[in-house]
Amino acid sequence: MTERGRGRPRSYDPDAALEAALGAFWRRGFAGTSLDQISAATGMNRPSLYGAFGDKKAIYRKAIRKFNGEFLVRLRAALFAGAGIETDLVNFYLTALQTYRANPAAPLGCPVICTAATEAGVDPDVQADLAAALDLLDKGLAARFERARREAELPPSAEPEKLGRLAGALLHSLAVRVRARQPGFEPEAFIQDSV
Repeated sequence: MTERGRGRPRSYDPDAALEAALGAFWRRGFAGTSLDQISAATGMNRPSLYGAFGDKKAIYRKAIRKFNGEFLVRLRAALFAGAGIETDLVNFYLTALQTYRANPAAPLGCPVICTAATEAGVDPDVQADLAAALDLLDKGLAARFERARREAELPPSAEPEKLGRLAGALLHSLAVRVRARQPGFEPEAFIQDSV
């Protein structure tokens, strides 16, 4: 005979709930998103949200970390596809652009760059999360530039860490420009001209 767990079984999908919460934060930012909006997005009442994820900040941080982990896996796959540094970089940016424009009617850019950057100014935990996300991105890009240098696609004098930070800065600019819906901005041309 198996022993039954205590309490009612969980009636929500944590991944789906965090994705729904991320959508609310992505549209409105951390400060602009209320618990009622998170509740409506997830279909969970406040006590259930608190029980599953903690307070609003905890929900936000978990949603951002989940997004960032999945996003970086996709970006890394494009970046290390082995088609040559230029092609891999273009595909890296195009992969990001698919996410940034997931909703063509209202492209929102990157939820990390476009929401955490604002909150990081007043919250040391979010600041640390943002710094860690940027560090992971920089290291991945630096590793790809190091490989390109090893394979003689770049000169021996190339500086992978510096190139990685510059490539990351381009990614962040792309995210902000997409969110701003800058008139006349053509992301694909921006990517092609920048690589």
